[in-house]
Amino acid sequence: MIVASARLWRIYAVIRRYRLQEFWNGRPANDPRPRGERLRLALQELGTVFIKFGQALSTRPDVLPPDVAMELAKLQDQVPPFASAEARRLIEAELGKPIAELFERFDDEPLASASVAQVHTARIALHPVQNGHAGSRPGVQQQSASATSIPAEGIEVCVKVIRPGIEATIAKDMALLRALAGLVERLHPEGHRLCPVAIVGEYEKTVYDELDLMREGANAAQLRRNWLGSELIYHPLVFWDYTRTKVLTLERLYGHSVRELEHFRTQGVDFSVLAERGVEIFFKQVFRDNFFHADMHPGNIFVDISNPRRPSYLALDFGIVGQLTGQDQRYLAENFLAFFNRDYKRIAELHVESGWIPEGTRVEDFESAIRTVCEPIFGKPIKDISFGYFLLRLFQIARRFKYQVQPQLVLLQKTLLQVEGLGRQLYPDLDLWKTAKPIMEDWMRKRLAPSTAFNRLKSQAPALAETLPLLAENALKRLERGESLGGGVSNREFAALRRELLASQRQTRALLWAVGALIAAVLLYGATPSSQHLWGLPWGSWLLGGLALLGLWRAR
Repeated sequence: MIVASARLWRIYAVIRRYRLQEFWNGRPANDPRPRGERLRLALQELGTVFIKFGQALSTRPDVLPPDVAMELAKLQDQVPPFASAEARRLIEAELGKPIAELFERFDDEPLASASVAQVHTARIALHPVQNGHAGSRPGVQQQSASATSIPAEGIEVCVKVIRPGIEATIAKDMALLRALAGLVERLHPEGHRLCPVAIVGEYEKTVYDELDLMREGANAAQLRRNWLGSELIYHPLVFWDYTRTKVLTLERLYGHSVRELEHFRTQGVDFSVLAERGVEIFFKQVFRDNFFHADMHPGNIFVDISNPRRPSYLALDFGIVGQLTGQDQRYLAENFLAFFNRDYKRIAELHVESGWIPEGTRVEDFESAIRTVCEPIFGKPIKDISFGYFLLRLFQIARRFKYQVQPQLVLLQKTLLQVEGLGRQLYPDLDLWKTAKPIMEDWMRKRLAPSTAFNRLKSQAPALAETLPLLAENALKRLERGESLGGGVSNREFAALRRELLASQRQTRALLWAVGALIAAVLLYGATPSSQHLWGLPWGSWLLGGLALLGLWRAR
C-alpha cells in the first residue's frame, strides 16, 4: 500500500505539472502547449502502463477529439528512445558475444521506439541453423529466408531490445492498479459484477508477458504458421539463435505505415479491400485459429501496396496475443451470428445459458433491451455509427440486468475496438456486419460438419479408452465404502449393483475396442492402394472389421 500511495502521489503531481485538469473541468489551461501534446508527454513520463492506455485511445478518433487522437498516435512508435550504448550492452549480455561478431552491420539509430522496447536494424550472415519456414511474399522488398536460401550478402533484420529498468516501473503501476481495483470491488455498489480485481489480474499477465521476448518470438512463429501463404497478411521469420528473453531478432519487412493515407490515395490503393481484409483477419484469427493478435494499433502494422487493388498487411509486433476457451469461443460465435441475423431473443438466451447475466433474468425483457440498442445501428457504415454512444447504452443495459463482466474477454473486446477504429480510419463506408457475417457462418458450418465430429472423436478416443474404466473402478470403490449411498444399502443390493457396474465396465471396454477397430479400418482403407485390396477392401480392413464385430458382440 505504501508503494501504491507513492505512485498515486506521483501521478497527481504529473497531472498538475502538465495542467491536465482541463480534460474534466472544461476550463482552458494556462499553458501554451496544445492539450494533446501535454497529455502525451504526461503519459510518456508515467511509463509503460499509461503509454499503452494512450495507444489504445489513439485508435478511437470517434471517442477523442481529433487533435488529441493525432497527438496520442505518436505513442505508438515515437516514444523517446534510450541510449544506443545501453542497447548494445543489453544485446551483448543476452547473446553472449560482441556486436561485431553477431552482426555484419548494426545501426545505432533506433528504427522505432515504443513503451516496452525499441528496435534497431542490422544485417546478419547466417549459416545452416535457422529454425523456421521459408516463404515468398510477392511485393515485399525483403523476402523471407531459410537456411537454404540466405543471400550471400546476409539478410536484413530488426533487433528488438527491452527497455532497461522497465520491470520496476511496471511493478509500481500494477501495485497501484491492484490497490485501486481492490477498493472499487469492496466499496463500489457494483464492484462484484464489474470484477475489477480479476480484470487487473488479466491485464497484469498481459503486460508481464510482453517483457519476455522469447514468448513474443513463439507468438510470431505460431502466427506465421497459421497464415503462411495467405495473401491477406504476412508475418516475419524469427531468428532463434539471435533471440533471448530481452532480445528478439526478426526478418525485416518493408512496407508503409497504416497512417500514410494520403500516399495510399496517390497510389490508387483500394481502401475498401484493405479495410475488409483487416476485419477478415481478425475474425479468422479469433474463430478459425483461436490465436489472435491483440494489439492491433497502427504502430504494429505495415501495409504492402505493391498491388494497390489488392493491398495486404505486414505484422510487426507480437507481444500481446489472445486465446479463448472452447466454451467462450462458441458462445461468442453464436452471439455474433444471432446479432448479424437480428435474432435478439437468441442473444438473450445465450447470455443466460452462459451465466453472463443472472439465471432468473426474464429473457423477453433482456431481448427488448438489446433490440433497442442494436436496431438503430444495424447495417450502417462505420462513419454513421457513434460507437461511443452505443457503448454507453450497452453499459447502461449491462448495469440494469446485472451483467457479470468476463475478465477473460476484455482483451478480445479491446482488440475488436482497435480493429473497428482502424477500419474507421481506412474506409469509413465499411459495413462491418456484412464483412464479418459470411466468415462466422462458414466457421459455424465447419464446426458442425460430420468430418469435424469424426476428427474430434478420433482425437478423444485414446483418452476415453483410458478414462472410462478408471471412472467405473472409482465408482465401485465408492460403493464399497458406502459413499453417496447413505450407508443404508443391504449386502444383497450392493452385490447386485457391483455386478451391474462390472458388466457395464466390460461393455464399455468392448464398445471402445469396437469403435477403435472401426476407425482404424476406415483409416487403413484410405491409406492403402486399390491394387492391394481384397474384394474391394485391404485385407487389414477385413481383419479390423472382424475385430469391431467381435467387440460389438461382447458389448451386447
